[in-house]
Amino acid sequence: RMLGSLPFCSVWVSRVAAASRNVFMASKLDSGTDMSKTSVYDSFRRTYRQDEFVEEKLDSKEPIAQFDVWFKLACATKMEGEPNAAALATSTRDGRPSVRYVLMKGYDRGGFRFFTNYNSRKGQELGANPFASMAFYWSVLHRQVRIDGVVRKLSNEDSSHYFHNRPQKSQLGACASHQSEVIPNRQVLIERYQQLEKEYQHPSSVIPRPDEWGGFLIVPEAVEFWQGHSDRLHDRLRYRRVQPLVFPLLDDVSTEDSKWIIERLSP
Repeated sequence: RMLGSLPFCSVWVSRVAAASRNVFMASKLDSGTDMSKTSVYDSFRRTYRQDEFVEEKLDSKEPIAQFDVWFKLACATKMEGEPNAAALATSTRDGRPSVRYVLMKGYDRGGFRFFTNYNSRKGQELGANPFASMAFYWSVLHRQVRIDGVVRKLSNEDSSHYFHNRPQKSQLGACASHQSEVIPNRQVLIERYQQLEKEYQHPSSVIPRPDEWGGFLIVPEAVEFWQGHSDRLHDRLRYRRVQPLVFPLLDDVSTEDSKWIIERLSP
């Protein structure tokens, strides 16, 4: 009997073989085998770029302008995923870290913006410890950018402006989800969403932004540009403020008004 373009028996054999491999791997893991000593990770190795990223090739002596060049190239390059996706690392006041991916929703001379629920884990951690790191990785380009900085909330006006420019369903989702809250099942979330959907079903309905939902701005103290190179001789150039930031931040802190040191780091 045929299944697609392959004989059914061939498909069955392939599935049995795959299942056997999974069982074998699971048994090795269960027995405490150190997977770091196997050759499976060797298959992940890749050849990096041959061109060097040197100080003479910098597009700007100011980090946001340099980021702008790299980010626009990432946006114009065909790649999997979203070029504005970034890993955001925060920590509690006593130094317990957590990390997750967020979507960067804008940048300018002031810093990098993202939006979230202030009562979420990251929101609470940033409220207690206003320092964070954000990292972008564009694998096709063999490039990453890391930002270390001080964080402050965006104004209510900025948060509301962004919230009301989101698709209506995204607005409803933000209202329905009490982010990071433990819930008994998915149905609870669906029911909240459906209730709000009925409440604001009229096309002219304005969905109010929840008080606990809004934006953050990461004002950079250091921005590192990493470019992969063959033989693991990667290039790392870091922009670092001459004068460290002081918390609480002034509203008009700008990277353009600051003096920056550009340093090469060993890979």
